[in-house]
Amino acid sequence: MPSPRDIDSIPAYLRTWASELEERILQSYPPLHGFAAPASPLVGQLLRKPFPAQTLALMGVVKRWNEARGAAVIAECGTGKTLISLGAVHVHSDRKPFTALAMVPPQIVEKWAREAFLTLPRLRVFFIDGLRTPTISMGHVGINEVRLRHGRIVREGLRTTLTELRLRRTARTARERWDSICGAPALFIVGRDRGKLSYFWRHAYGIGQCGRYRGCVVNPDTGSPIYLGDSGERLLAVDFKRAKLSEILGTGNGEENPKRRRTLYSPLWQADAGKIRRFAPVDFIGRYMPEFFDYAIADEVHELKGDTAQGNALGTLAGSARRIAVLTGTLLGGYADEVFNILFRLEAGKMVKEGFEYGEAGVRAFTETYGLLEKVTVIEPEDNSCSEARVTKRVRRRPGASPLLFGRFLMSLGAFISLEDISEVLPPYREEVISVEMDPVLKVAYKKLEDDVKAALKEHRGNQSVASVALNALLLYPDRPFGLGNLYGWEFHPETQRREKFLISETGDLNEQIAYSKERRLVDEVKAELGCGRRCQIYAVYTQKRDVTRRLERILSNEGIRVAVLTTEVPPESREGWYERQLRAGVQAVICHPKLVQTGLDLIEFPTILFYETGYSIYVLRQASRRSWRIGQRLPVNVKFLHYAETMQESCLRLMGKKLLVSLAMEGKFSSEGLQAINEEDDILMAMARELVTEKGIGEKADEVWASLQRRQEEVFCVRSSETEGLAEEPAQEAQFVAAEAVITASSELPAFTPQEGIRRKTLRHEGTSENQLRLF
Repeated sequence: MPSPRDIDSIPAYLRTWASELEERILQSYPPLHGFAAPASPLVGQLLRKPFPAQTLALMGVVKRWNEARGAAVIAECGTGKTLISLGAVHVHSDRKPFTALAMVPPQIVEKWAREAFLTLPRLRVFFIDGLRTPTISMGHVGINEVRLRHGRIVREGLRTTLTELRLRRTARTARERWDSICGAPALFIVGRDRGKLSYFWRHAYGIGQCGRYRGCVVNPDTGSPIYLGDSGERLLAVDFKRAKLSEILGTGNGEENPKRRRTLYSPLWQADAGKIRRFAPVDFIGRYMPEFFDYAIADEVHELKGDTAQGNALGTLAGSARRIAVLTGTLLGGYADEVFNILFRLEAGKMVKEGFEYGEAGVRAFTETYGLLEKVTVIEPEDNSCSEARVTKRVRRRPGASPLLFGRFLMSLGAFISLEDISEVLPPYREEVISVEMDPVLKVAYKKLEDDVKAALKEHRGNQSVASVALNALLLYPDRPFGLGNLYGWEFHPETQRREKFLISETGDLNEQIAYSKERRLVDEVKAELGCGRRCQIYAVYTQKRDVTRRLERILSNEGIRVAVLTTEVPPESREGWYERQLRAGVQAVICHPKLVQTGLDLIEFPTILFYETGYSIYVLRQASRRSWRIGQRLPVNVKFLHYAETMQESCLRLMGKKLLVSLAMEGKFSSEGLQAINEEDDILMAMARELVTEKGIGEKADEVWASLQRRQEEVFCVRSSETEGLAEEPAQEAQFVAAEAVITASSELPAFTPQEGIRRKTLRHEGTSENQLRLF
């Protein structure tokens, strides 16, 4: 054993005490279901046999349900979250008929039904298409039973409504009546957009017609003026805007001699009878059917973290079922407060016991305890030396999460599973960054635009309109060097006291009829992949006013490639069927925005993914890049990122590669680069603006950063030597990669990481941690 002097870094410490740390962790956090624990014999009754890692997660959820109402399946894309949740329901029900309610993204409603039929025996599946009143003339309404016919979901069988389902008739309860009608396990599936779709509302207040309050805004319940807030400010008609307002009666606000009375809630809004009469199905279930469902499942729960109608539907779902399971691939996106609302909706009692209250104050306290806050102080000297300097202080959140968050909440709540746990059944996954030189005429035009933007950023330092408009133009212009027009920014003028427009740059229009170098390279890549019998999925992020997808469609079609474009005109619930129709029509390549397919859809028929444009959302990039690497994929998956060399596209891709190292660290796969990137500017758009002005990072290639990312993934996941050797025998066009290739497999060693260095001098507040403590975990 080395002496303490030889342990000079965290990796050395981990390597030295690895076995002791492992034993201590298992003693402190024993799993509900370990590797040696036998699985329930009911697992063998599933129509699809789960993998060993899926069985562990499934049994963990079952045992969690035996102790508490809520559980979470935190698993990466493609690990089988649907199978795990449905299998847990089957095992926990213990051969008894059950009713389960699943709220899922609208684009995967039919996929959920299909997987349910292929997983659970004797199951009946129903779609909740609305309450009972149709919103469109040809739309489905009520509750409709669906069945699997020749691999497709069709609506046939029992038809009813929620209003009928809640009635008990001659039975003792509505649930007993349903059991006598159905007589088998039942799964109800509702799309997230339909589940939260409620009625329209309008403000409800009165205007005094006589007396001392004549002409004043009054509460219809009391006939008195409305006072809100601690200061008791009196509301006027202009205060009633888009938000719902309410008043608590009995507090004595604005009264000269307040009387003691029981406090009452008085809403200052009501349903608008002049518009569509409808009611949110999930709200109806929560109000009138609280004990009807045994289980509730919420898929892609990370999209329900906000204080929105869909997020509130999650809380209603959790309160209306006896057991609930939430599924997500990225529960924690980098900030501790992102799980605050989810935890409150699943375990409100525990959150209150920990001392947190629901609302902004609770979020702030939660971030101070389990997250990371940065206090920025700006000192601006006054014009004359006699006056004091003006000091501005602001507090903002930073990426990071305390280990206490996982120990106190997530470890007991969730069953974790990653791709390396099931990587033995997945094909190789490779990423490649392709750098393309610009045509001379395009390079000259881009250089002029870049100089103008750089000058505008220096002249109008800190102006958000310049950063947003100009940097997006730098990302778009190489791909569409025409029709951009003049770029303008806005700035507040102190003399006129108005926001005034100023010119950033006059963009030149190049020839629209020719194909530029990046477009020609895209055609070559698509032809090479099609020559190997591989369909291509192409992503582009500019699809609206400055549409790039239609130009790519025309260029590929002129080369004899059968191509289709997926747009927002295709409803989310119809996108899976849209892909099936295009495949039957013989499509070879599909172009779309990555957000349209980032969750739920399986693009197994498209083993090659080409990012013609990436944007600067890391979450969208990670989700969209894994659409083909799923269970059931048999071909190697190639993901390629195209960009113009020495442009903002390269800077954006390089910065995203660094931030992806942070994402690995958030999943427990540490790296020194990722930990250092946590303390950099977390807004990629602002980081690109800073690089453009300071020219920091010039000469650092995007492919070098992504090669480093691939090497880090190899260290984390380990590379199977036999498969890596087999890759060398593939065709030459598939072996010409700029970046390093990685095949993700199971990890057997602890990932190495080093302490942070070079942190900028800012005040970072994180309660319960020391100055040099690792702030991520």
